[in-house]
Amino acid sequence: MVSKELHDSYVEYILFYDMIANRISIEEVTVQNGSLKVMESLYWEYDKLPHMLIAGGTGGGKSYFILTLIEALLKTDAKLYILDPKNADLADLATVMPDVYYKKDDMTACIDLFYEDMMTRNEEMKQMPNYKTGKNYAYLGLPARFLIFDEYTSFMEMIGKESIKVMSKLKQIVMLGRQSGFFLILACQRPDAKYLGDGIRDQFNFRVALGRMSELGYGMVFGSDVQKQFFLKQIKGRGYVDKGDNVISEFYTPFVPKGHDFLKEIEKLVS
Repeated sequence: MVSKELHDSYVEYILFYDMIANRISIEEVTVQNGSLKVMESLYWEYDKLPHMLIAGGTGGGKSYFILTLIEALLKTDAKLYILDPKNADLADLATVMPDVYYKKDDMTACIDLFYEDMMTRNEEMKQMPNYKTGKNYAYLGLPARFLIFDEYTSFMEMIGKESIKVMSKLKQIVMLGRQSGFFLILACQRPDAKYLGDGIRDQFNFRVALGRMSELGYGMVFGSDVQKQFFLKQIKGRGYVDKGDNVISEFYTPFVPKGHDFLKEIEKLVS
């Protein structure tokens, strides 16, 4: 159910159905005016509802979905920073694009730089002649920046006590990034509250859970008080989504045809 509206003599219920019919191909993924199309009539409106959280186990289609987002965002003037602590699929992008990191110190330095650039832009925006209170980075003609962080919880476990400092920086980014155009895409197998505490998780307005997950896992993504039954279907790239309106619906990542070569396509876009 999407919404319930009380009329004079009846109640109108709006429902989603047959969501797989709304699945699109990677060629149909577009980004326009701060909005990224992920399904027919389903958009991540990052300018209004910033930051994306992606959860899912091995084989759920998480990596392909992240690569699809990267390919789409590279068609805009956005600047991307990629972090992959497991030196896996996303780390391979280092051969075709800049700002891809997989070593601990490089990743920590990248988070620091992203945070400092955001704070600098916040100050610079206020000095611009066409600045207006309430207007964002796009109104001022500035490009968006995305920090795409795969295996986030694995990295936090890897760095031990340093995780407190990193969490503090990420909290500032999720709280202040919308106005200045600094956005986080965080991916992990399960968004453990230990590394997404202090209300950070609530600031991720677009949340996706892909593949097989436990009830506890769904609770970590969408909130433990959610009254919904989740069903598994053996379809790669299938899961559930909350696009920022507290309605959890079935979700299918954009379809990637067998011959699609992400490295080759991304290299073309970067060059």
